[in-house]
Amino acid sequence: MGFMHKRKMLRSIDSGAVKTAIEEAERRTSGEIRVSVSPHFWGRVRPVAERAFDRLRMNATKDRNGILFFIVPSRKRFVVLGDAGIHEKVGQSFWDEVAAAMSEEFRNGRFQKGLIDGIARAGEKLAGHFPFDPATDRNELPDDVDFGTR
Repeated sequence: MGFMHKRKMLRSIDSGAVKTAIEEAERRTSGEIRVSVSPHFWGRVRPVAERAFDRLRMNATKDRNGILFFIVPSRKRFVVLGDAGIHEKVGQSFWDEVAAAMSEEFRNGRFQKGLIDGIARAGEKLAGHFPFDPATDRNELPDDVDFGTR
């Protein structure tokens, strides 16, 4: 991915639209979705995504149903991680399906659409396994896009 393409990807991620997509997805589920956009780093992406998962307390939800979209625009890489509760319900094939759909959109330069579609897919699965209950559900994690460090 060229420098201009990387900048285009980062600029095309509208954090307000992403936050809205997360809020919409979470209206139907007790699950939690976060997006973290990482600065450039060398090395494997998945271990850094796993550290971000811990840093953002994705594994601290009551039902262990947090999902993290970890994106490294400068590396043209991303990882989708689900906590134990949701992973047990959907299995690895679901994460592979979400990643493939997002990758297709990213390859075509539709970064915002790919991310929002991924969030919507994750929200649908969460809602099927962890439906929203207004009597007991609370927003356990922030919905803002994280631009934190690794």
